Amino acid sequence: MKVAIASENKNENSEISARAGRAPFYLIFEGGNLIKVMKNPFSFGGGGAGWGVAKMLGDYKVDLVIAENFGENMKMAFKERKINFEERKGNIKNFIDEK
Repeated sequence: MKVAIASENKNENSEISARAGRAPFYLIFEGGNLIKVMKNPFSFGGGGAGWGVAKMLGDYKVDLVIAENFGENMKMAFKERKINFEERKGNIKNFIDEK
């Protein structure tokens, strides 16, 4: 299972980002291992970040997305793509160690 975690920085010692659509980075894990760091091209700019991130992560075949908060439009976009999402806060490494 591929898990994408909204992150404030480029490594797993980072905090889970409070804003899913505007998170600076997404860290992609598979089997508990960090396999990819993605800079979020939607972290700045106008509206539509949630839809853009949902498409980006869907194209990468992510199964679950973790962030502290998701906007309603982003939740709808994930549901349309059948991507699960979960609101969590704290350190990414602690979350991965739990899984």
